[in-house]
Amino acid sequence: MPRAKRGFKARRRRNRIFRHAKGFYGARGRIFGDAVEQVRNGWQDAYKARRERRRDFRRLWIARINAAARMSGISYSKLINGLKLAKVGLDRKVLADIAVRDPGGFKAIVNFAAKK
Repeated sequence: MPRAKRGFKARRRRNRIFRHAKGFYGARGRIFGDAVEQVRNGWQDAYKARRERRRDFRRLWIARINAAARMSGISYSKLINGLKLAKVGLDRKVLADIAVRDPGGFKAIVNFAAKK
């Protein structure tokens, strides 16, 4: 009786991992056990990086808003507080975009927030 070699299902499972490990350095892209380990680590890193990317963008938006606000003569915290008191629903992403693309419009927002 010939030995069982797992066949199609196992090959499909291995090839799925190797597709994800394509381009990895050395044995990590060629040897199944090493490839599994590296692919799983890669998935973990990607999961973390997606969350870090959100943090990084928020920091970038805050830095841009702060710079534009200070050029308009108000601090970031006073601007955000004024917008909250005025019940303006612009988030930091939109505010940063306005600050970069439309300085005049941002100045109007600052003036509106400063009145509150």
